[in-house]
Amino acid sequence: MTRFVFAALALAMPAMAGEAASPITFTKDVLPVLQKNCQTCHRPGQVAPMSLLTYKDARPWAKAIKAAVTTRKMPPWFADPKYGHFANDRSLKQSEIETLAKWADSGAVEGDPKDAPAAVPWPKDGWGIQPEVVMDLPPHDVPAKGVLEWELIALPSPFKGDTWVTSMEILPGDASVVHHICFSFEKHRDTTVYNRYEWVQVPRDETGNATPGNTGFGELPGMVMATRDVGSNEVKLRQGHPTLRQSLDFCYLPGAGYDDYRAWNAAKLVPAGTDVIVSIHYTANGKVVTDRSKIGFTVAKNPPPKKFLVQGSGEDEPVIAPTAANERAVFASAYNPTFAIPPNEANYLAPPMDITFLKDVEIVRLRPHAHVRGTSAQYRVTYPDGREEVVLNVPNYDFNWQLSYGTALKLPKGTRMRVEFRYDNSANNKNNPDPKRWVYQGFQSWEEMMAPNLGFILDRDADVGGLMAVTN
Repeated sequence: MTRFVFAALALAMPAMAGEAASPITFTKDVLPVLQKNCQTCHRPGQVAPMSLLTYKDARPWAKAIKAAVTTRKMPPWFADPKYGHFANDRSLKQSEIETLAKWADSGAVEGDPKDAPAAVPWPKDGWGIQPEVVMDLPPHDVPAKGVLEWELIALPSPFKGDTWVTSMEILPGDASVVHHICFSFEKHRDTTVYNRYEWVQVPRDETGNATPGNTGFGELPGMVMATRDVGSNEVKLRQGHPTLRQSLDFCYLPGAGYDDYRAWNAAKLVPAGTDVIVSIHYTANGKVVTDRSKIGFTVAKNPPPKKFLVQGSGEDEPVIAPTAANERAVFASAYNPTFAIPPNEANYLAPPMDITFLKDVEIVRLRPHAHVRGTSAQYRVTYPDGREEVVLNVPNYDFNWQLSYGTALKLPKGTRMRVEFRYDNSANNKNNPDPKRWVYQGFQSWEEMMAPNLGFILDRDADVGGLMAVTN
């Protein structure tokens, strides 16, 4: 018996010695994880506060990396793993978390440089995708303080003829003041004026809050519109309604990235004679800033088999009956007059949004959008046979990370989707600017929104008219 014990120990000792001689190293074990899950943000010009491209970059942060991944604070990913499957899931596997933690605990060793994988050829100048066409937005002065309303501006498209766009990205000039930038492609109208900002002059009290139902979220009698030409400080006022409309083909939002349709063999058609209608919202940060943001595109050489289109975010002009002519899968605004969060309400369930799909559809992107009081979002579908399924559950929504969840959700005609959002207007919400206020829907971060943001792919020549009906 003793001989067998010694034999077993003899066999185990080389393996144990091998483990002792081969600690977890940055070059062999850690760098591949960082390249796959972290460097998208953790590199120069991106949103993260430090680079993790090299050992020299990462070594001072070893303990912080361990703390962030073991608590699953990083990488940011908020989808409940019990529901749905997402192609862009950026969460770490448990084995990857253990690798990073053990590396930090064992002295954060560099290892042999020969073990390192090749550096990822990241795009230059802060882009997520290296653009083939770049559109510069006009420089915009942002004051040190004050409330800035949403502004719309029309610009000529950078494309001369019919163009299939395969990716879109917005590169903010100064992310510290850019609350959002969105844009859509709209057919040029003779009445469209280029290079003129237009916004609703919302009446607000000294704290910046608008009166209920008068936030600029919907068109009301007696609205006051303001306009200002690019390069001018003169603001002109008039009564009436906005002259520009958009349906938000793409948005830059906190924590959001680019759109790349090539994974679905799809692209976005931009017809000749199209304008780019840009929606810009800045937030003053205590310093005078001049923002110079850009939009980047890649384009297809030939028309792809599929086309991508979006459902309106609820932040645009209501469109109730989309047609094939306007290539829109949008619906009436998410604005609901009964949406009203009481003071100190910690778990407000907003009036749900119900969507009925009138044709077979394939949803490839879900992106819940709320503001600082938003706490959760859930998308549940009921199939024509009565079967129910939660396709996305975000139990801990974070306004600072407005992620898109890439899916492949094929829904037959007659499927219904219910979208529910919850909000915390109590003092327990550390992001809550004033728990004593009633909160209504509006454009500012201290007001609220509820938008499900669905992205679809269809056959290139498919008719999108009558795609869905929405009640709210």
